[in-house]
Amino acid sequence: MPASRPARILRIAMNGVTGRMGYRQHLLKAILPLRDQGGVTTAEGTRVQVEPVLVGRDAGRLREIAERHGVRDWTTDLDTVLSDPSVDVYFDAQVTSRRVAAIRAALAAGKHVYTEKPTAETLTDAVDLARAARQAGVTVGAVHDKLYLPGLVKLRRLADEGFFGRILSLRGEFGYWVFDGETQPGQRPSWNYRHEDGGGITLDMFCHWNYVLEHLIGPVEAVTARTAVHVPVRRDELGHRYEVTADDAVYGIFELGGGAIAQINSSWAARVHRDELIELQVDGTRGSAVAGLRRCVAQSLSHTPRPVWDPDTPVTESFRDQWLEVPANADLTGAFRWQWEEFLLDVVAGRPHRHDFLSAARGVQLARLGLRSAEEGRRVEVPGIAL
Repeated sequence: MPASRPARILRIAMNGVTGRMGYRQHLLKAILPLRDQGGVTTAEGTRVQVEPVLVGRDAGRLREIAERHGVRDWTTDLDTVLSDPSVDVYFDAQVTSRRVAAIRAALAAGKHVYTEKPTAETLTDAVDLARAARQAGVTVGAVHDKLYLPGLVKLRRLADEGFFGRILSLRGEFGYWVFDGETQPGQRPSWNYRHEDGGGITLDMFCHWNYVLEHLIGPVEAVTARTAVHVPVRRDELGHRYEVTADDAVYGIFELGGGAIAQINSSWAARVHRDELIELQVDGTRGSAVAGLRRCVAQSLSHTPRPVWDPDTPVTESFRDQWLEVPANADLTGAFRWQWEEFLLDVVAGRPHRHDFLSAARGVQLARLGLRSAEEGRRVEVPGIAL
């Protein structure tokens, strides 16, 4: 008996798949596996297939990727894709400086939109996109991938269960050493280090930290930040030296609703001496937990030891061994794929996605206020955003 055809096919125009994030995380680890498994299934049991349409500026790279992965359609003509009524969703993983115009065009064409962050370089543009999305009446979403990491899912579960009591603080370390290209090629694209191309770790990571802090503890009410350019000269993809014009490290203090304080260091010029590339520690009156990409360990008040500061006596206890592993209790693999599934099911159902353009705009706002704080050397309050 022949296999039944899907009740619906969602065609997804994926712009920017020749880049690192667009190709590895979104095409390779999310959309292609969803395609190969037969799509997504709604709560009513309807199977919805996905079909990528690759979009970009490099025809040779697009053709090569399409042939390698069995993708039928690719093009360098974004306007034609957006005017195609068979295309349902527009996805954007371009460099930040090209994103706003493309998303505006997609919204004007009535497409549902899913995009990498930041949605824009300026708060004005980010808020305008949120307004345009609301007026278009389509489903829009911005990538909030950190919330889907197994470690942070476990951390959120502890918070939901009241494990922490009153949350006092969060301390975070993120980053790794990115080679400058002199002896080894850099593992990040050179535009990340050019302010004129929308680069900079503050604009990149503060958008993440805003939704992580909102989700785990509460909204950010004030920020104090210090940015730095630790490595002032790098080599680009062609081996040419260039001057770094965007920050490669930022050190932030965030005041949160409810009185908690968060401190997060983000750096592309720091060597890793921790279990994972990201590590967040939450301390509360009843317990603490440390989460990375995958692992999460916790220590309750009743299991907290009594350390005594004595610089003349060697420490004999292993503090790491005093923490308990938090179990997954579910399959938590595939952060990018997980959110893609949620977004596509929202598209099919015609409902808003929980991580919308307003949430993305708050991330851009925090990044811009962080840069202002660093430039002016002061604490900056974070106002609310009204559409």
